[in-house]
Amino acid sequence: MASAVLSLAAPAQIVVAAPKTPWREAIAIFFGSFLLFQIQPIIAKQVLPWFGGSAAVWTTCLLFFQSVLFLGYVYAHLLLTKLPPRGQFALHAVLLLASLATLPAIPHVVWKPLGTEDPILRILGLLATTVGLPYFLLSATSPLIQGWISRRPGTALPYRFYALSNLASLAALLAYPVLVEPFLSAQQQARIWSVLFALFVPLCLLCARPGVGPASPPPRLPATAIPLATRLQWLTLAALPSVLSLAVTNHLSQNVAPIPFLWILPLSVYLLSLILCFDSDGWYRRAIVLPTFGLLLAVSGWVLLHETPDWSVKFVIPVFTALLFAACMFFHGELAFRKPAAHSLTSYYLMMSLGGALGAVTVALGAPILLNGNYEMHVALAACALFTLLFHYRRHWSTDLAWTAVAVATVTCCWGSVRNMQNSAMLSTRDFYGALRIVEEPATRIMVHGTVSHGTQFRDPRRQLDVTTYYAPGSGVERAIHALARPRQRVGVIGLGVGTLAAYARPGDEYRFYELNPAVADQARHYFTYLANPAASVHLGDGRLTLEREAPNHFDVLVVDAFSGDSIPVHLLSRQAVRVYLRHLRPDGVLAFHVSNSALNLVPVADRLAQDAGLAALHIHADTDAASGRSESDWVLAAPASVLAAHPSLTAAGRSPVVPPGFPVWTDELSNLFAVLK
Repeated sequence: MASAVLSLAAPAQIVVAAPKTPWREAIAIFFGSFLLFQIQPIIAKQVLPWFGGSAAVWTTCLLFFQSVLFLGYVYAHLLLTKLPPRGQFALHAVLLLASLATLPAIPHVVWKPLGTEDPILRILGLLATTVGLPYFLLSATSPLIQGWISRRPGTALPYRFYALSNLASLAALLAYPVLVEPFLSAQQQARIWSVLFALFVPLCLLCARPGVGPASPPPRLPATAIPLATRLQWLTLAALPSVLSLAVTNHLSQNVAPIPFLWILPLSVYLLSLILCFDSDGWYRRAIVLPTFGLLLAVSGWVLLHETPDWSVKFVIPVFTALLFAACMFFHGELAFRKPAAHSLTSYYLMMSLGGALGAVTVALGAPILLNGNYEMHVALAACALFTLLFHYRRHWSTDLAWTAVAVATVTCCWGSVRNMQNSAMLSTRDFYGALRIVEEPATRIMVHGTVSHGTQFRDPRRQLDVTTYYAPGSGVERAIHALARPRQRVGVIGLGVGTLAAYARPGDEYRFYELNPAVADQARHYFTYLANPAASVHLGDGRLTLEREAPNHFDVLVVDAFSGDSIPVHLLSRQAVRVYLRHLRPDGVLAFHVSNSALNLVPVADRLAQDAGLAALHIHADTDAASGRSESDWVLAAPASVLAAHPSLTAAGRSPVVPPGFPVWTDELSNLFAVLK
């Protein structure tokens, strides 16, 4: 017999005649939710250059945001249920005024790491001291104001304000890369946000003030009377779309197409479903959404089982996006269908926020620990199919049969896909920085991160020292190394891969590789032989941060090679970074940027940085040559004009990059990936 926790029955709806529209409160909720979502990329943009710019930094930021969001909902619930109206106003006013003392939202340099410590606790401490209290109060704004509204006689249940808050979140999400990041530096963004927050404080206090006056009669049932089964329903219905949204994001960006901003699409779909489901009961139609969801679950499982890197993103991305929308509409629709009476409003939002936080933590932190590959999409699909079967069970034999078939098909396809991925790789491993696989093909062995190759080596012992992929003869970096082939040549490389460039090292040379991810270094040594060259050494840590601490290395060639994937470490492509590089480069040395990227045109970025540093630049493009193992590549070589002119082999192979008029110099404060999308 189906559990009561999983019943689809809906509570009776309460109808209030002639509701009043509290416009002031609506503006406060929209304003607060917009600020809540805007501060996330603003503070993350300031933090990234300090901690290496990896995706792991954003994961840690996400953990903080989700945790504090939940704490804000806990605070709102306790404030409304434990204190009288005057006490609520007094406490919230004190906290709002105290939060002004933490502005502006700019991290103090004392939090900048030395580079050797674990960054997680330092990032969390930085975020807590910089934006912790304002973010906490913004998180509580929507449930608090809705609670205050619900106590006034003659007002309707304020659940549409939840749709309004998500509309503001969506607006903030879409506005940042288009309207904010391209035109304002990171500190300008933080200062303007701080001014807006200071304006929000009196608006929020005005909304809290009516809570001092007479309240509506106390509810007949206390919030604690909510059955545990009901709370678990709310929690599950909130957690599943959160898990699926992040799983789809990871799968699309890491396994399908390394396209920056692809995370915007799933998150927008997630927020859109919340807006529709909580705006009006008319948007969610179970009879339409549920069969569509079931069909897309089965189709998505089949796609996971059969997809290959050759499949068009024009097919895969729409399929998974449609699946996510149908899933979010179903789970959020059922969640909205179960919204309680006003006296249980904060308990309802509390469980929703806990479910969303648990979903985010499961994917962001749990998956890297528990899974040895990017399999959260498979787990999420299987979980959605099984839970939907339980939610829908015992309504009719035909639907029971249909959903049993959908669940079996989905789980079978997901399990088959995971087994295929495991069997196709010699090794699958995952850590804080991402998932890596060693794939062995008939002629080559490859290190793969998602869809991005980190390096290839021929299996034939006679060809194991052949230089392949982006570094093969004819590439920009090969031409630079050979043009400056001085005795005891010193080459620095930011980004290890499999250590391919070490094959160019001669006796007496020194090749220093800087690598952020220890797993990459371990696999490069264990499964590839390039690092067996005694001239090669590996230094763990973020390349820029490590170079900042080192004495000048006097490199003949310094290679910056970390821009092939979707997580672009912008802090390696800034004016401040180039200053660090030049300190370690000989006056007659060459700075080589590897700017091959399927989604971004980074050539003008590198050339503009060279111009800003008083250097000349050459763009060298190499085409694919399957026989030699060479991949198509783009390199920008930067050096004094006299140095480039002294090497005709470089000037003959390259051309001056074309920079659009007015193209800005990227700095740690101002950069814009959106502007260089292909």
